[in-house]
Amino acid sequence: MKIIDRRHILLFFLSFVLLGIFSSTAQHNLPEDNPLVKELTAIAVVEQKVMMPMRDGIRLATDIYRPKTEEKVPVIFSRTPYNFDSWQEGEFKDRHIKSALQAVKRGYAYVVQNERGRYFSEGEWDILGVPLTDGYDAFSWLTEQEWSNGKIGTLGCSSTAEWQMAVAALDHPSHAAMVPQGFGAGIGTVGDFTEQGNWYRGGAEQLLFFAWLYGVEHDIYKPRIPEGATQEDLLRISRYYDLAPDNPEVDMSEALWHLPITDMLKNMNGKKEIFDKMVRRKPNDPAWYEGGLYHDTMEFDIPSFWFASWYDVSISPNLELFRHLRKNATSEEARDNQYLVIAPTLHCAYTRATENTIVGERSVGDARLNYEDQIYAWFDLWLKGADNDFKEKTPRVQYYTMGKNIWQAAETWPPEHVKSKTYYLESGGKANTLNGDGTLSTRKPSGTDSPDSFTYDPLNPVTSYGGNVCCTGNAIQGGAFDQQEMETREDILVYTSEPLSEGMEVSGFIESTLYVSSDAKDTDFTIKLIDVYPDGRAYNLDETIQRARYREGYDKEVFMEEGKVYELRLPDMATSNYFEKGHRIRIEVSSSNFPRFARNLNTGGDNFDESEGVTAHNKVHHSRKYASRIVLPIKK
Repeated sequence: MKIIDRRHILLFFLSFVLLGIFSSTAQHNLPEDNPLVKELTAIAVVEQKVMMPMRDGIRLATDIYRPKTEEKVPVIFSRTPYNFDSWQEGEFKDRHIKSALQAVKRGYAYVVQNERGRYFSEGEWDILGVPLTDGYDAFSWLTEQEWSNGKIGTLGCSSTAEWQMAVAALDHPSHAAMVPQGFGAGIGTVGDFTEQGNWYRGGAEQLLFFAWLYGVEHDIYKPRIPEGATQEDLLRISRYYDLAPDNPEVDMSEALWHLPITDMLKNMNGKKEIFDKMVRRKPNDPAWYEGGLYHDTMEFDIPSFWFASWYDVSISPNLELFRHLRKNATSEEARDNQYLVIAPTLHCAYTRATENTIVGERSVGDARLNYEDQIYAWFDLWLKGADNDFKEKTPRVQYYTMGKNIWQAAETWPPEHVKSKTYYLESGGKANTLNGDGTLSTRKPSGTDSPDSFTYDPLNPVTSYGGNVCCTGNAIQGGAFDQQEMETREDILVYTSEPLSEGMEVSGFIESTLYVSSDAKDTDFTIKLIDVYPDGRAYNLDETIQRARYREGYDKEVFMEEGKVYELRLPDMATSNYFEKGHRIRIEVSSSNFPRFARNLNTGGDNFDESEGVTAHNKVHHSRKYASRIVLPIKK
C-alpha cells in the first residue's frame, strides 16, 4: 500500500524551486482593515494561492497560515473539493480565516488545499480526490518546508474527511494523526457493510449523490486559469473570480422524481460527466475499489479521532469502521489509539448543538461538547509530542443517548454490558397503517403464518419524512419527525410493542430479519425504528433498506419467484436512545423510502436506465417457521 518514489519526489521539489514559490514573503489578498485579518496577520505568515506541484506537474491551489516563529511547527491539513477562496462573489468570507487563527494561536500551521480540478487547482477532478498520490505528494512537500516539524494531522468533515482513510493507507511517514468527521462515503466495504461510498445502501441507490453532484461537479468546459499563472496573478484575479459555478436553483423535491435516473442530471441541465460514469456502476463493479475509497483489505496505521452523528447518512458503517480498526489496524499503537464521538445531530452539525438541541422536531436536550479543545489536545499529543492528559481525560467512545439527553462514555462500541433482546413481528394479517393489528412481542411465534400484504407502486412510493440523511437540497429535511401521518398509508406495515413497564436504553447495532415474498422478480424492503411517546408522537431513530436481488450477496443478482418465501437480512441500523417508561417501540416496514433511496421499479432490469415500473404485491411473513424480527441491544 506504500507509494514512495524518490525520483518523483525529487522532481516535484526541483520544479517547485524553479517556480520560485519558496519565498518567505507573506502574500495574500485579505482586507487589511478587517479586525480578524489584523489579528491573524499580526501573528501569522499568510501565503495564499500557493500552487503546490504534484508528481505529474499538476499544481494544486493551497493557502498556508503559519505562526511567526523561528521554531518549526506541525501542520493541520485540510484537503477539500469545496470553495475556500477568501473572496466569493466579490465579498470577503472569513470562515477559513477563523479556523486558521485558532490553529496559529495554538502553534500550528493551518493549510487548506483544493483537490485537483477544483477552483484554482489545475487538472481534472474526480470524486473523492483521486489520485491518492496527490495527498501523498502534498504531505511530502509540507514536510520539506523549512518551517515544518515534519508532523501532519488531517482534519475535515464530509468530503473533506472521506479521502483521509484511503490516503492514510499509503502510510506517509509524516501523517501522524487524523480527525475525520461525517466521513461515511470514504469507507467502501468494511465488516458486514458494502456501501460503495454511500452510493448504495443494501443495494438501493441513495439519491443524495444525485443532488450533491448537481451542486459540485465542474463542467469540462469551465473557465480555466492559464497554465503557469503566477501566485501574484492568482491573488489578484481571485478577488473578482472565485471560479465557483453559479448553478441555477433546482427544486430537488421535484427533480429527484425523474426517470430514468440515468438522465436525472441531464434533466436538471447539470454537469454530468462523473455522474454518468457512476450511475451505471452496480454494487459489484470493480471501479468502487479504485481511487478514494477505503475498504477493509487496506492497511491502516494512523491514530484517529472519529466524529459521527446519529442522523447522518451512514451512521452504522461509520461505527463499524471504528470497530474494524480497533481490531485490525496494522500496529498495536494504532489499534489502541482510535477514539470516537457520536453526536445527536445532522451531517457535520456537531458545533451547532445548543442548550436545547432540536433535531428535526425532537428536542434532545443540551448536546454541546468541547469539540475544539478535544481536537487540539489530540493534535498536541501526536503532532507536538505533548505530555498532556488527553488519554486520561478522554473516553474511548463518547456517545449521546437521546431520551436521557446525556453524553455517556464507553471503552467499546457497542458499549459494555449490552445484551441482545429479540422482538418478533406479529399480526392477524392486517398490520397495515397505524390502526392495524401489528405488534412487536418478545415471545417467539408459535402459530401458523398469517402474512401481512401491501401493494408497492413505484409511481406512488412512501416518501421520506425526516431520517438519517444529508445533501438532498429541499427534498428531505433530516432528523426526527413525528411519523403518525405517514403511518396512515396502506403500504406501510406498523408493528408496535406494548407500553414499557420500565425505561430501556437501546445503544448499539439493531439487527433486522424479514421473511418476504412478492409477485415481482425484484423489489425492496425498508424498515424504520421509532420511539413512540405516550401521547402518540412517533419519532424515527434510524432506517434501512435491502434490495431483494442482492439478498445472497452483492456479487450476484438472484431474482425472486412468485410464491416463494425468502429470508432478508437488512443492513444494521444503529442508535443510542432511551425509551422511557410508558413509551413503545415501533418499526415500520414498507418497500420504499423515497427520495432517500431510489425507487425499485420491480422489473428485475437494471433499474437505473428504466422509466416504466410494475406494481409489486409484497408480503411479510411471521410464524414459527418465518420468524421476522428485530434484535435490539439493551444496555443493562
